[in-house]
Amino acid sequence: MIKKSPLIIELLFIMIAVLVYFLTSNIFFIFNFLYIGTAITIGPYMLGDDYKYARNFIMLAIGSYLLFYVGILGHENISLFGFWYYLSQGVFEAAVIHFLIAKILGPFIFGRGWCGYACWTAMILDLLPYKHPQGKRNWGYVRYILFVVILAVFIGLLMFKVNDLADIVFYLFIIGNLAYYIVGVALAYILKDNRAFCKYVCPITVFLKPASYFSLLRVKVDEDKCNECGVCVKNCMMDVDVLDNSRKRHNGTECILCAECIKKCPKNAINF
Repeated sequence: MIKKSPLIIELLFIMIAVLVYFLTSNIFFIFNFLYIGTAITIGPYMLGDDYKYARNFIMLAIGSYLLFYVGILGHENISLFGFWYYLSQGVFEAAVIHFLIAKILGPFIFGRGWCGYACWTAMILDLLPYKHPQGKRNWGYVRYILFVVILAVFIGLLMFKVNDLADIVFYLFIIGNLAYYIVGVALAYILKDNRAFCKYVCPITVFLKPASYFSLLRVKVDEDKCNECGVCVKNCMMDVDVLDNSRKRHNGTECILCAECIKKCPKNAINF
């Protein structure tokens, strides 16, 4: 499936590009989605050839583009705060489109693929040395608290009719991302887990997790080939019970489609 998926991915992003262009009449979105689609499309070929840094390449290509070009240079807050802001203004542009495709509707198709291949926070965290979790924490509630806090702050700014709100929203994008990097790196070193931030803190997962439960693209085990050696579970950075094919499997909505379980399986029993 890894080798067969690139054409499907590219066609999907071409359709998205054309659809969004017709909805917005903004030629930028043709370039935007073709670039992202092409970057993602290159990945499965690399993964299929066991290229060690395939995901890192994709994440840096997409994450840095979104962070620096769309976010900082384009003066767009495409984070959660920006989503609430543009949605409240009735602006169907970068942040709203980004969230609809990558984090609200898209996960019904590709689950938390955003987290595994496009997140500009995780593109740095995945370069840290703790790729295999050393322990688990029951801190998942933190993400919901942060989600509510961000929404409450935004509502407060609206209620008090703060001046220059657009500029404030942009500066919060810069400050928020710096905070994410600081907290993410600190948690990775404290908990010996690169993805601790993603598991316990990231508020975006409040959108991603419910849709990911129904995702069409999922990691599955061929039970006829599997000898239950547990290598896949041991190498899963998100603590997913890969051996269980049901949608109710432990941490099933945490799967980021990183394909580490596929690459490490000695029996080639796992695939998308």
